[in-house]
Formats: sequence, C-alpha cells, structure tokens
Amino acid sequence: MKNSIIIITILLLSLLGATQLQAQEFNPKKNNYLVLSKNIKQLDPVLLTARDLAKEDGKKYGNFYVVICGKTVNDIANNSGFNKLLEKANAQNIKVFVCGISLQKFNINPSQLPSTLEITGNGILYGFQLTKKGFITLTI
Repeated sequence: MKNSIIIITILLLSLLGATQLQAQEFNPKKNNYLVLSKNIKQLDPVLLTARDLAKEDGKKYGNFYVVICGKTVNDIANNSGFNKLLEKANAQNIKVFVCGISLQKFNINPSQLPSTLEITGNGILYGFQLTKKGFITLTI
C-alpha cells in the first residue's frame, strides 16, 4: 500500500512538472507580435502601435512582424507613400512580409516590390506558425 501511494505521488509530480514546462513554451520571455493585414494603408497605425508597445514592454519587447495578404498587394509597386512607411518600419526593426500566394494570384512580379519587403510563401500559414511559437497575433 505504501509503495502504491509513493508511485502515485511520483507520477502526479511528474505530470505537474511536465505541464509546467509546456506552459513555458506559450509564455516566452519576450512579447512577439504579428499583424496580418489585407490593407497596406494600415501600416501607418501599425507602426504607431508597435512604437507604443515597445515603450510599454521595455526589455520584454521582442519581434514585430507584419504580413500583407490579399488584393492590396496590387498597391505596393511604385507606391512612394508605402515605401516611406517601409523605411519607418525598418528603422523600428519591424519586418514586413508579403504573401507569395497573393502575389501569384494577382500576377505581381516580386522584382516590382521594394527590396526591404520579404516574401513568405503562404502568409496565412506563416501566421499560424508564428502563433504556435507564441506570437501575439492580430488580423486587420
């Protein structure tokens, strides 16, 4: 009987310890952010938000990514206003991605895009992958 109690206690402690380790994966030491956007005009308020979050989070501020998907990819090439926003994003260490599927769907040649934009094959999939890594995600 004593052996059974000891074994059950050890098993319970092991399970509780493993649960605690799993929870740590979902609570990274830094706050990482992802915004999925279907409108490039939203980049300006996103940059303001990122600036404020960086101030608020202090040392806990991590990465900030923006993924642009959908029809709005048509508005990127030769857009001087958007290029200025990309420069601001770069100065704030914000990575801006564009969805490769959206580029294909709307026949946009990647060579027409600003060089500071990164292309991700599937913006939605990338968003899910980052969410699984603990990124705080918002779709606008």
